[in-house]
Amino acid sequence: MTRPTPSLPSRIALAFGSFFAIIGNAELAGRVARLRRGEVLPEAPDEADGRVAAGPAVEAAPAASAPAAPVLREAPHESALQLLGLLQRDARLIDFVEEDMTAYADAEVGAAARIVHEGCRKVLREHFTLEPVRAEAEGSRITLEPGFDAAAVRVTGRVVGEPPFTGSLAHRGWRVVETRLPKLAESHDAAIVAQAEVEL
Repeated sequence: MTRPTPSLPSRIALAFGSFFAIIGNAELAGRVARLRRGEVLPEAPDEADGRVAAGPAVEAAPAASAPAAPVLREAPHESALQLLGLLQRDARLIDFVEEDMTAYADAEVGAAARIVHEGCRKVLREHFTLEPVRAEAEGSRITLEPGFDAAAVRVTGRVVGEPPFTGSLAHRGWRVVETRLPKLAESHDAAIVAQAEVEL
């Protein structure tokens, strides 16, 4: 059964919503990272009866060869809340994402997205220094040697065998090299990302 392709407003809302969901949920962030690396995630339980769909039997590997589970660390949530507050202040991001876009034409959504884009760009440039992960131009042919940093480079397409891999650079990636978030007063409640406004 073919699933319908989401509309432009739906994709914009999904992108912004996913951004903050990933910041606030370490488990979700890990699943998204594995998907972006091309890993196959376990199938979700069948919604009808709660059972996992049957698949081919796989022999359990010896316990000694199983990789150690990664140690998970929780990111400080105040920084994420502070960033969300800055994006709301300068880009009205929360207002944009929480707005019901079904009543608007694509052109209207695009005009609003331009304003949100300008505000988000202002926040990023004011509070972060970014640099590409790879220095080569997008579209150029590069070779990934054995031992390349899989956390910084995701290999897509038909991945067969072991490195070296040679392919086209589809995206240079981004790395944060400096963060300049404002310091918070001891009494500041970071959970209030936008104050209610009362007009007298």
